[in-house]
Amino acid sequence: MTDTAVIDIRPVTEDDLPAWTRTWGNGYLRPYTESSVETVRSTTARDRLIGAFDMDRCVGTYRSSAQELTVPGGAFLPASAISKVSVAGTHRRRGLLSKMVAMDLRGAFERGEPVAVLDAAQYPLYGRYGFGPATAMAWFEIDVHRARMDPLRTADTSSVLLVDAREYLKAAPGVYERVRAGQPGALRRDEPWWQEATGHRTGSADRRSEPFFALHFDPASGEADGLLCFNAEETWGAMLPQSPLWIRDLIAVSPRAEAALLRYAVTVDWVTTVHLPYRSPDTLLPLWLGDPRAARVSALSDYMWLRILDTPRALSARTYGIEATLVLEVADTAGYATGTWLLEGARDGASCTRTTRTPDLRIDVRDLSTLYLGDDSATRLSVLGGTEELRPGALARADAMFRTGRRPWSPRAVLGAHYQAGAP
Repeated sequence: MTDTAVIDIRPVTEDDLPAWTRTWGNGYLRPYTESSVETVRSTTARDRLIGAFDMDRCVGTYRSSAQELTVPGGAFLPASAISKVSVAGTHRRRGLLSKMVAMDLRGAFERGEPVAVLDAAQYPLYGRYGFGPATAMAWFEIDVHRARMDPLRTADTSSVLLVDAREYLKAAPGVYERVRAGQPGALRRDEPWWQEATGHRTGSADRRSEPFFALHFDPASGEADGLLCFNAEETWGAMLPQSPLWIRDLIAVSPRAEAALLRYAVTVDWVTTVHLPYRSPDTLLPLWLGDPRAARVSALSDYMWLRILDTPRALSARTYGIEATLVLEVADTAGYATGTWLLEGARDGASCTRTTRTPDLRIDVRDLSTLYLGDDSATRLSVLGGTEELRPGALARADAMFRTGRRPWSPRAVLGAHYQAGAP
């Protein structure tokens, strides 16, 4: 067994890419091909790749990207987005993940990225590094026959138009940007992302079933204000249609556009079941159906995890539900977020500065990260032990400040064949 001390944790070079890609593919059960190296090269050109190397063998992978996170109030906060994390089964329990995380978080802090985010494939891993679950996701299966989509309920689908990938690519990014500007938890989608989503980048699309694209147009302005990408599979049983439809992406600027796009999907000929993944648990989408019980929750899970690195910058970037002050004593074993901080929050802005005042709450960085986007309450987290009320009424005040009227949501599009509930 190789001594952990001699395993090299370092940035990946051009020569390392084939070995790094193979190890990542093994970890995610994806076959290695020559083209997969080119795909990784093209999609990670501006990213930070870290590898763990046992002599000339790659045994761990890690990627982070410069991102923007929408926070309550609409500000775009720089973030380090982590993905493609794996450790070879032969080298687990040796601290390799801890070393890669430590290297990347240090780099993010030095680059001025006040938070880091990731989609946690395994719940137990990231809390030890100060991450907390900050958004949740629900997956729905819609029984079309029970949805009661009679003509009176689907008149608004006349504003939905099926388009080809090229037309979709022209309009969809603008629609998403309008939504991202006001959706806490949303991340930026850059041009390579859209190229992959529409199959324009060679070797990146799921070729087994080409998607359909649709846009919703505002009847008043004629401007696209909603997008829908879906796959459907023709299936019959005993001369009866039993076709499933999988929604890859559904983004809408207005409730009207959202309702029309869902109703369109539910009324596609021959479709009996609509699969709708990666929605906020408080989504209104089921309520646009004639019978909301037709939308059954097939899975409910935490989704995006967040890690605060720069406490004053992160807390001062968002707005708060009430005008109030709160003194937080933040504990962070890595040291980044540690300190006693005076948070002065309001509906139109906030400030956060270091203070010598007596704290109102003692809170671990994981709990503070979970609270940050407004999806949880300090009162609830205090029961679990990571948050302690030091001044009576502080928990209730923190709840009123941090919670938002609607739950944060990090819109996810299905770019491959990952429709099953809980797919990472």
